[in-house]
Amino acid sequence: MKVSKIISKYGIYLVLIAMTAYFSFASEAFLTSQNIFNILRQVAVVGIAAVGMTFVMLTGGIDLSVGSIIGVTGIATAQFMVMGVHPILAVILALILGIIMGLANAFIINEFKVPPLIVTLGMMTALRGVAYLITGGLPVFGFTESFTLIGQGYIGIIPVPVIIMLVAFALGYIVLNKFTVGRYIYGVGGNEEASRLSGVSVKKIKYLVYSVSGFLCGIAGVVLLSRTNSGQPKAGTSYEMDIITAVVLGGVSITGGEGKIVGVIAGVMIMGVLSNGMIITNVGDYVQRIIQGLVLVAAVAFDCHNRNRKVSANEVMKDVEAQQAAV
Repeated sequence: MKVSKIISKYGIYLVLIAMTAYFSFASEAFLTSQNIFNILRQVAVVGIAAVGMTFVMLTGGIDLSVGSIIGVTGIATAQFMVMGVHPILAVILALILGIIMGLANAFIINEFKVPPLIVTLGMMTALRGVAYLITGGLPVFGFTESFTLIGQGYIGIIPVPVIIMLVAFALGYIVLNKFTVGRYIYGVGGNEEASRLSGVSVKKIKYLVYSVSGFLCGIAGVVLLSRTNSGQPKAGTSYEMDIITAVVLGGVSITGGEGKIVGVIAGVMIMGVLSNGMIITNVGDYVQRIIQGLVLVAAVAFDCHNRNRKVSANEVMKDVEAQQAAV
């Protein structure tokens, strides 16, 4: 197997291994069991939302509103509980709200033909305003302490948020690889017009993926609320960049149609290892932001390079076949 193919297929895992090795040498505290579980707990919110983002990006779309949906659903859950609503019902209502916000994105995209980037960018700003409007800019707290089990509890030695994240990844894998709808999602991202002509309801698929994204952001918002034990109006700010970076790092093409959920797991872990490792090695916050931004640019550049190389290879094959047919 050529080196280029090995890098293309296993590069993400090699990067994860290399980063883990580097930070383990840089700090003795990095590979301790406590820190490993700390990394997993830290990436849980991003990981849960990344599953929904994977669905969206596989169709060729994008959802910049995920961070704001995480924030609004968390605040809604907190407000419901403060009003006396039972925590379980409050969570259910917040998840429904997340689905509604995802459907609102899909409705504008489908019915008004507005590009997903513009729709979700506008929704991101509007929902952040809603979060501050609901809370008056102040944190919401005072709900039952047992609610913290979701974000801070353990089942055995494994943190509950990690279990929720693993379940989300497992269900995402099953849907994308074992169900017909998974093939439709890949098909819409690969060639939307061909999917439409073959009888696939492209609109329904888009409604589905954006509602799934909203639902999983709702779960992420509940987990984040439980972890912090207060509803912060700025909760989820900038999460969209971490989520998109993790998904693109995981090999999901920004143009849709390509990518595996297993790769996204590695992408999420890279983001967690990078963030945790830089903190442990005392890298400044400003430098961290620069590095994270460069990681996103590098991931997109690598995706574009691979896509262009495949296009070039296909064109060469077509030329060869045309020449052989002429002979």
